[in-house]
Amino acid sequence: LCCCEYVDRRGQRNHLAACCCDCEDLDEGCERWLTCRSLPPGALGRIADTVVDRVRVPWFAGAVKINVSLVPPLLLLPVFLHVAALHFLLGLVILTSLPVVVLWYYYLTHRRKERTLFFLSLGLFSLGYMYYVFLQEVVPRGHVGYSQVVVLTCGLILMLAALSRAKTDPGYLPVPASREKSLHQGLPSKSVRGSSNGLHASGAASGRAVNGEAQGYSRMSAEEPEGVKKDWCARCQLVRPARAGHCRLCGRCVRRLDHHCVWINSCVGEWNHQAFILALSSFMLTSVYGITLTLHTICRGQTPFVALFYCPGAYSDYSSALSFTCVWYCAIVTAGMGYILLIQLLNISYNVTEREARLALRDNTGRRLLGGLVIDTGQYNRGFLCNWGHFLSLGSSSPQRSAEDIV
Repeated sequence: LCCCEYVDRRGQRNHLAACCCDCEDLDEGCERWLTCRSLPPGALGRIADTVVDRVRVPWFAGAVKINVSLVPPLLLLPVFLHVAALHFLLGLVILTSLPVVVLWYYYLTHRRKERTLFFLSLGLFSLGYMYYVFLQEVVPRGHVGYSQVVVLTCGLILMLAALSRAKTDPGYLPVPASREKSLHQGLPSKSVRGSSNGLHASGAASGRAVNGEAQGYSRMSAEEPEGVKKDWCARCQLVRPARAGHCRLCGRCVRRLDHHCVWINSCVGEWNHQAFILALSSFMLTSVYGITLTLHTICRGQTPFVALFYCPGAYSDYSSALSFTCVWYCAIVTAGMGYILLIQLLNISYNVTEREARLALRDNTGRRLLGGLVIDTGQYNRGFLCNWGHFLSLGSSSPQRSAEDIV
């Protein structure tokens, strides 16, 4: 293949120059639109699949496909922020509508059980763009020292390092040998990606996914030392150890599954939960520090909290308006991430995962504490210090497989 050629989803050789050609569904859709006729069922889906398959960039061994969910944040975020900096009312409308649009897209993908890189792209590009605005618009004013820029940069690097660690294996349980054998033999079974150490068993069972869990599994007689039963996962066809759960988005069972985080496009489990908390904490500290430096620069003589709501002269020039708009954007994002971090810290203090809290609410077996911020199941709670000691020891050693763990 040359740099502009690729093999499309139908297995045919194609060229970037023909991206607008040979699309019968699109031709039919345009014809029906011009004649005011409705589209046939499934036409929009086929057109969307064709467009997604043809969004590519030239590369050495052939055109590389671009994930469409990566593109909107890169194009729309700078446009929205620059438009919001033109006037106070525009900023109010745009900064109010952005969280609504993001939440709408989250619930849309969550309902369809789809994985998307939109949120990861939005988060990373927001960090990069806010840092760029800080260096271009705030630092040249002369009120921010080089040491403060270094501290902010180090915080950003630490957060990215923790984020990179959080995107590694969260503790996936392996695909059992019987399941791999059935795949090779052509039996109907869904493929499962990845590998890690864990427990498994042969056999098959039927079930359905409800709230991210594989329902219809059998309760096994084998028990943990603490008296907690293991579960049979019908989707992965393996025996799950205590506190493990099945993620319907990743299609895998994860050790001590907490939740599937759309912001890192991965599960949070036993092996990456600490890195996830470190990434959230680093982001909070770095973001609050950057907001404080920016407000001290563009709103001289006022405390950061007061300047956030009352900053005379913020819209006197475009540079100050853009900086102030970015501060408010960072404040909205920081407030959302702060809420997530608070829930995580409370769950750790009571030694409960987000998945366990959700199941306890569904089965009405947990206690609501602190105004409903945390659900105490009472099953693993051993006190504040012991709970945090257990969390800090997660992933410190690989679990050992014994003969009694294999059924």
